[in-house]
Amino acid sequence: MNRIFSGVQPTGNLHLGNYLGAIRNWVDMQNSFKCIFCVVDLHAITIPQKPEELLQATREVTAAYIACGIDPKTSIIFPQSSVSVHSELAWILGCHTPLGWLNRMTQFKEKSGKHADKSSLGLYGYPVLMAADILGYKATHVPVGEDQKQHLELARDIAGAFNRFYGSEYFPLPEPLIQGAATRIMSLRDGTKKMSKSDESDYSRINLTDNAETIELKFRKAKSDALPGITYDPEHRPEAANLINIYAALAGISRDQVVEKFGNNNFSDFKKALAELAILQLSPITAYMRDLLRDTSYIDSVLKDGAEKADAIAARHMREIKEMVGFLTL
Repeated sequence: MNRIFSGVQPTGNLHLGNYLGAIRNWVDMQNSFKCIFCVVDLHAITIPQKPEELLQATREVTAAYIACGIDPKTSIIFPQSSVSVHSELAWILGCHTPLGWLNRMTQFKEKSGKHADKSSLGLYGYPVLMAADILGYKATHVPVGEDQKQHLELARDIAGAFNRFYGSEYFPLPEPLIQGAATRIMSLRDGTKKMSKSDESDYSRINLTDNAETIELKFRKAKSDALPGITYDPEHRPEAANLINIYAALAGISRDQVVEKFGNNNFSDFKKALAELAILQLSPITAYMRDLLRDTSYIDSVLKDGAEKADAIAARHMREIKEMVGFLTL
């Protein structure tokens, strides 16, 4: 049985990059896989969070999942912290993970910067928790962006190390699912940086909660260049390439088709057309999210039901893992 596991951190606003690079693809995967979609709140606290904002963001991410088309009757949606196997298995897997493997992880180096000695153990061990997220459900496939591919490779290494140590093939080695050009949507202010929830400028991203007027304004102010026409040249025209990628992803057409359609236009006309397309596709999602967030009791019921289903799967695996390790299971 093929099983998908993936998740989003409940930090900041979900944006167009999250939608095009991840969530929209997950909706299609529901037809081909058993899907588990997590709100990864344990990962979120590797960086300090305000409790009330974390709780609200958990509900907002859940609302976005549902509004984008993830069906809680078909897929499992739950908060990571509600299933103790994630933390418990992370410890066991951590005991099979050499420090040398973790020292190679580039994301820790990027996030800790020059202050690695002040960073938390949680941030350092983030990839082991991610491995536990995946392996606790014996997921066979994980949709990832390029920035998470190294962590998935580590999860495969950890699974292999565990299997070899206990002389079994207990954990499948999860395969990455990397989806097309839209997996890496870039900032509207800098075409060389990924669109991010943590960017200080709100004009760098299109949030799923933005109204039509805000979307239009952000695309109008999006950075472009002074070169004539609309051409796809990521090396020399990164901002133009990013806007072309966004249009292509939203319209479901190729980059070449976008260039053929708008190649002779100026940027103002292209940005206007792009904003209109984005508003057409995102406005129903935004409206549905707002409706869901007016009554959080439904969101909480979805999360509770999902947590019970997820725990039923993971707890069974955890019991088997404990027996393999040699723990007494009472």
